[in-house]
Amino acid sequence: MTTQPQLPRAAAQAMAPQLQRAGMLDRVEERLRGLLNDEHRRWRTADTRGAGLIESLAELVAVGVDRVRPVVLVTGYLAAGGDPEASEAVDAAAALELLDTCTLIRGDVRDNAALRRGIPTLHVSRAAEHERNGWAGDAQHFGDSTATLAGDLALGLAERLAARLPTAAWQIWDELRVDRVIGTYAHEAMAAEYLDDPWPGRCISGCDRGCTAGWYALRHPLRLGAALADRPDLDTPYDAYARSLHAAWRLRGFLDGGPEYDWDAELLREILLEREERGIAERLIRELVDRASRTAAGSRLAAGWREELEAFAVRMTAERG
Repeated sequence: MTTQPQLPRAAAQAMAPQLQRAGMLDRVEERLRGLLNDEHRRWRTADTRGAGLIESLAELVAVGVDRVRPVVLVTGYLAAGGDPEASEAVDAAAALELLDTCTLIRGDVRDNAALRRGIPTLHVSRAAEHERNGWAGDAQHFGDSTATLAGDLALGLAERLAARLPTAAWQIWDELRVDRVIGTYAHEAMAAEYLDDPWPGRCISGCDRGCTAGWYALRHPLRLGAALADRPDLDTPYDAYARSLHAAWRLRGFLDGGPEYDWDAELLREILLEREERGIAERLIRELVDRASRTAAGSRLAAGWREELEAFAVRMTAERG
């Protein structure tokens, strides 16, 4: 394979923010493919069944086109003046994507979801494989068990990448993975207790650590990016930026009816949101985005990245057509 020449650091950092980010995200894709390909080669001779599990995980990772957490981490890292050619941020972004994949797989099993990213969920496809082959035991149990193992595999690979991170970055990673598990449990418990409320009022007033619907997609990856760029001074500004943007993002999701908002959210929208109330909600989104933008504008960021963080907030909360 031909190795692409790398730009000197000064030349790479002089590129437009969007091009810097796109270049790093291409390397994240290469890292994910390389890691999974290496594991597949290792296991296809040692244990073909193990190779099959890796193939299933690789297929799910490959169709994850949004890469929300890697995008946010790379944005925070480059805005903090991080070296676009360094490998640690690429490893951290790949680890975040694998952690997200683990969470999605296990959530699909809990929810008995049929599709994920436009393809059958792992527990469904594995159950179908069991039935086609006439294997012993219960097909659904086999599907659930093997999908859970695929989630374990994704987590194990994520931890392998994260183990190489500097101490400050690893501490944020450790906080993220634990908080996310506890937050997921809190969400499940609130739903079981009939306390789950689709209106994102807690996010607007000051979201807590029990939120699973985007908090970990913004605050932790941004802070992780700052830590990797050795910019602890950005921890507080990134926290404030993420809080405002997350609240606006959640409010937009409620107004537009995203995938997490089922029939009860639709009913609440019909009850609460007449034209005037929707206008108030739209103004609140703009105020939250403005607050995030002011935080970015007042932070010491690399050239061009204040404007990019402001534009990023607008894009993330834009009305979906």
